[in-house]
Amino acid sequence: MKKNLLSIIILALLVVNLVMTGIMMFSVINVSNKNAKLVGDIAAVLSIETGSGEDSDEEETVSIDDTDVYVITDRMTIPFMQVSEAEGGDGKDHYFVVTVSLSMNKKHKDYKAYGTEKEMQARESLIKTEIQSVIGSYTMEQFKENQELIREEVLERIQTLYDSTFIFNVNFSDYLYS
Repeated sequence: MKKNLLSIIILALLVVNLVMTGIMMFSVINVSNKNAKLVGDIAAVLSIETGSGEDSDEEETVSIDDTDVYVITDRMTIPFMQVSEAEGGDGKDHYFVVTVSLSMNKKHKDYKAYGTEKEMQARESLIKTEIQSVIGSYTMEQFKENQELIREEVLERIQTLYDSTFIFNVNFSDYLYS
């Protein structure tokens, strides 16, 4: 008799626990949905992308088989912006010596028009000018601190030059600061 009574009490506590868990879950989900809606409304007012939209631009990944690399033949020597001693710099000229390569998507519609060796060589001076103008607008210290952001800025400028995204990466190799 004691075992049956104990089993009934355990069963009753189990049912009460299940009901309480259900009530708690519904109240938490309701509050969570309200918070998500509020954040979404605020983001919409401020025109901030929340990342959950359907039209978010996701970077497409390009397989190694679909990647062509164009290496700019000459090493580039780019002067950094000079900082005077009065502004906290050393007053000396600093340079960035680098070999630049561009990764291109062979499957992109613009690759055949712009990505061939001949076409890239024909526009190499334009590409170099874009690279020099971006890197030359930073001091050596700024470049060291923000190298990835500056590389992305160079990529954006080259993509704007071509009005296409068939070039999807810019690589700095064999570089030296002085």
